[in-house]
Formats: sequence, C-alpha cells, structure tokens
Amino acid sequence: MKKQKSLTVNFIMNVILSMSAFIFPLITFPYVSRVLLPVGTGKVSFANGIIAYFALFAQLGIPTYGIRACARVRDDKEKLTKTVQELLIINTVISAIVYVVFIIALLTVPKMRSDSTLFLITSSTIFFNVIGVEWMYKGLEQYTYITIRSIIFKFIGLILMFFLVREKADYVWYGFITIFAASASNIFNFINIHKYISLKPVGHYDFKPHLKAVAVFFAMSCATTIYTNLDTVMIGFIKGDIENGYYNAAVRIKSILVSIVTSLGAVLLPRASYYLENKLVDEFKKISQKALSFVFIIAVPMMVYFMLFAHESIYFLAGSAYDKSILPMQIIMPTLLFIGLTNIMGIQMLVPLGKEKYVLYSEIAGAIVDLVLNAILIPFMGAAGAAIGTLAAEAVVWIVQFRYLKEDVMPMFRSIHYGLIITATAISTAVSATTKILSWHPFFILVLSAVLYFGIYLLVLTIGKEPLVIELEDKFLGRFIKKWKKQND
Repeated sequence: MKKQKSLTVNFIMNVILSMSAFIFPLITFPYVSRVLLPVGTGKVSFANGIIAYFALFAQLGIPTYGIRACARVRDDKEKLTKTVQELLIINTVISAIVYVVFIIALLTVPKMRSDSTLFLITSSTIFFNVIGVEWMYKGLEQYTYITIRSIIFKFIGLILMFFLVREKADYVWYGFITIFAASASNIFNFINIHKYISLKPVGHYDFKPHLKAVAVFFAMSCATTIYTNLDTVMIGFIKGDIENGYYNAAVRIKSILVSIVTSLGAVLLPRASYYLENKLVDEFKKISQKALSFVFIIAVPMMVYFMLFAHESIYFLAGSAYDKSILPMQIIMPTLLFIGLTNIMGIQMLVPLGKEKYVLYSEIAGAIVDLVLNAILIPFMGAAGAAIGTLAAEAVVWIVQFRYLKEDVMPMFRSIHYGLIITATAISTAVSATTKILSWHPFFILVLSAVLYFGIYLLVLTIGKEPLVIELEDKFLGRFIKKWKKQND
C-alpha cells in the first residue's frame, strides 16, 4: 500500500488552492470594477453563468465521481490507468457534442450572438476541463502539485489584468484573463499524466460500470449548477447587466469565504472513500466528526463578521458605485454555514457511502426552491431577491440531507460546542463593532476590525478549550517548538 499523504498538508494546500481561485479576482476586482463598472463586470458574469451550463453537460458529473473512482484504485496502477482512460474517453465524446450545441446556441440566441467573442473565449473552459483530469490528481491526493501549478498561472493572469484591462471596452480581455488564470494550467496536468498512468490504450474498455454512477453525479451537478448559476442568468435576462454587476460583487466575496469553509471537505473525499473501501469505518466517522466541528468553528464567525462589515467590504473591494451590493451580501452570508455542512454531509459522507442519490434529491429540492423564489423576487427586488432565493435553496439542501443522515450525524452534531462558539462570536462582535465609529478608509477599518474580531474569537475558544482548536494548536505549535529545540540543541 502506498504511503498516504498527510491530511494536514492536503488541507493546507487545498485551502491555498481554493482561496487562490478567488483571491486572484479579489485582488483584481477593486481595479476591474472601477474600470469596467457594473455593466462590464455584469457582462462577464452573465457569460460565465451561461457557459457553466454547457460545462456542466460536458463534464457529466465526472469531476466528483472521478475522485472517488480513482481513490478506490490508487494502489493499483493498471486499474487506475483503465479507470482514467475510460472516464477521459467518456468526457471527450460528451464535450465534443456539447461544443456543437454551444455553437448552434451562439448563432441563434441574440443576447449571446451580440457578445460572441466573449462567449467563445469563456467556452474554452470546457476544453481545459477535459484535458485537465483534475479529478485524477485529487483522487491521488496530489494537492501540492495542483496548488503550485495553479498559483503560477494565477500570478501570470494577475500581471496581464493590469496591462490589458484599461478601459470599459476591455471586458472581453477581462473574460479571457479570468479563464486563463483559472483553467489554462490544466495543460500541465495533461502533460504530467504519464507519471501516474500508462498512456498506452489498454483496450477492452468497459464503460457500463461508470455510466450509472456518472448519471447520478451528473444529475447532482445539474441541480447544483441550476441553483448556483440560475440567479446570475435570471438577473441578466430580467434586470440586465448592471444589476448582475451588483450581485456579482456580493457573490464574489461569499465565494472566497465558501472556499475556506469547504476546503477540508474537498480534501477528505478521497480519504473517506479510501477508508470505506478498506472497511475502516471508525476512521471514517472520526474525520467526519472533525469536519462538521471545523465548519461550525469557521463558518459562524465569518458569517457574522461579513454581515456586520458588509458596507466596508463592498466599498473597499468594488467602490461606491456598488452600494446596491451591500444588502445582497448581508442576505447571502448565512449560506456559508449551510454550504459548509452540506459539503461535509453530502460530498464527504453520502458520496463515499454510495448514497449519492440522496445528495441528488436534496439538490433537486434546492433547485426548485431557488427557481420559484427567483422568478417571484428578482423582478421586484433584483440582486437582493436572488440572494434570498439562494439562501433558501441552501437551507433546503441541508434540511433534506440531514433527514437522510439523521441517525449518523446526530451524535456528531451533539458533540459540537455551540455555546462556546456563540459566546466567542458575540464577544468578538461587540468589541470589533466599535471600529465602525472611526472615520477611516474602509481598508483600515477592515484590517483593525478583523484582527480584533478573529483574534478575540480564537482566544475565547482556546480559553474555553474547544477540542478541535486545542488539537490543531498543539499540532502546529508542537512542530514549531520541536524545530526551535532542534535548532538550539
């Protein structure tokens, strides 16, 4: 059996990877939003929202299923090679069909045809997703490689952004650089694939075992993409690009925070699948328990902080032209907790257990709620209405998943120290709120308030001896102390 990667290292690398996917636009957004204004950023957001649906069909649920499939056979190169080649063939054929449908849509839908260059550029993400086989690398827990490769391309994209996006008409360049930074690094994935599998066709392919599972994962992806992109698409058609620009600013901040909350769950999926494949049920339950605690400890304080400092966050990141983004941002913040919990319960627990159909049911319920509320609220409330729809959808997804996992997760939920987390959050909020009376630049208020808020929050949890916090502190401080002692011996 191959040596397992350190979960701590995987977690840190995936946090960096997840955050870099949003920190790149976060660094550039204050600049881009002021150059392109809501109409420019709204156009790119709308195009990405449309392309997300084509990419959804092209990927066919393979990004999630592939992780589990590769994790289960990672110790056998022959089986791994066959699995990867089979999934790659399926992915390539479906993507080719989707591209044909996309070209037809581009030529026949007026709103797409009017920005055909932008749509063609953003559609390249479909090609990069196919050759990237990111699911294989994640299944093999190659997070260090994925992270370093990704950050290099994002850094190049960062430089290009400031050179090429100079005026309102440069929104097409903005779309190109966004895709380049997020996906172009997948070229190196394809080049390096020979290190893990044989490139020689193995023949005797058997697609049938994959198709049933892929179909379920595809349906899951459909439901998820509907309620995560439907708001942007519906705002674009109903209210226009400017309102989309307001909503995009709020969602951009939420997405960065979600990447932190869900980073542990993404790392644990291949490990959880591996434990269950090898009948290590106790280990599976142990990491699931820690993951749920992690979500509460991280999501609750971030949710409250960014609701409290939504005004400062929007004004610093996007500017005063985006003042209508403040309310949508405050409404959408509680989704951090719901998304964090469903990421663990769905992706880390139900999927490895082979019960992905229940994840599908929950996401269909969420998609229906989102569609209905968006149709009712967006015409009257715009971005704020879309935010309400998204929040309600995420809550419904959690409720449905909890129902199917109730017996397994109730003991885990009971072990979470809610009182301590709420107390720490309340004290932090009371202290940091005093910074709002200062007439400083939003950036400096955010820096001071964040240091006070999260510093006090961590201190209260440490004093209250929250088990997971103490365990992590002991782990990291223990390593530091050992290194210090070694250097001074």
